[in-house]
Amino acid sequence: MGQDNRPLQPAPVVPRCARISYWLLRTLVVNPLFRLAFRGWVEGRPPPYRGGPYVVVANHGSYLDPPLLSCAMGRPVSFMAKQELFRVPVLAPLIRGLGAVPVRRGHVDRRALDHCLAQLQRGWLVGVFLDGTRRATGRVERPRHGAALLAQRSGCPLLPVAILNSHRALSSGSTGLKLVNITVRIGAPIPAPANRDRQTMETTSQRCAAVINGLLTGAPLPGFGPKQAS
Repeated sequence: MGQDNRPLQPAPVVPRCARISYWLLRTLVVNPLFRLAFRGWVEGRPPPYRGGPYVVVANHGSYLDPPLLSCAMGRPVSFMAKQELFRVPVLAPLIRGLGAVPVRRGHVDRRALDHCLAQLQRGWLVGVFLDGTRRATGRVERPRHGAALLAQRSGCPLLPVAILNSHRALSSGSTGLKLVNITVRIGAPIPAPANRDRQTMETTSQRCAAVINGLLTGAPLPGFGPKQAS
């Protein structure tokens, strides 16, 4: 594989039909759940609505994470989500409407990767849960390299984001929601890796994990605005 990364030239905004779907779901479903049921807050500054693309990397504690993270970003996020989620009756139409991309766990799913590169080209943010699966602790424990590879191939920076308490609101194996406070904390961008050798991929992935876990434990957000409501 080549070593150069060529920045994409994204469209000014996500296509109109996708924006309408996103805003309807965000306004009518996700935002009320986030703000009212979980007293949700966003700390830090989401990417500008008409800004360039980012690969958004986050921890993963529950099935709530994709819609909550998309809501917090304020613009459509196309997620790499395990294909099993697309068989969950209530969740499947929601994540499809928010732009999720099915990916096979345990495989290098090049079709999903190519789809995400195309979404970045169209002006989407692309979201990747760094561990590739939910963690009972809500922390990043074993970061995979998919996000770093996507950033290297596209030339897009990585945006680390921490989701606090979603693993307590809907833990793995739980049959009901717990109404705990959920906060989404947005960190500073991390440049795309210059090449895709194994050491660089590992270093970049570990750096993302360290930043996210730091945000989970209250690390400051340098260069960003004050806490704001979603």
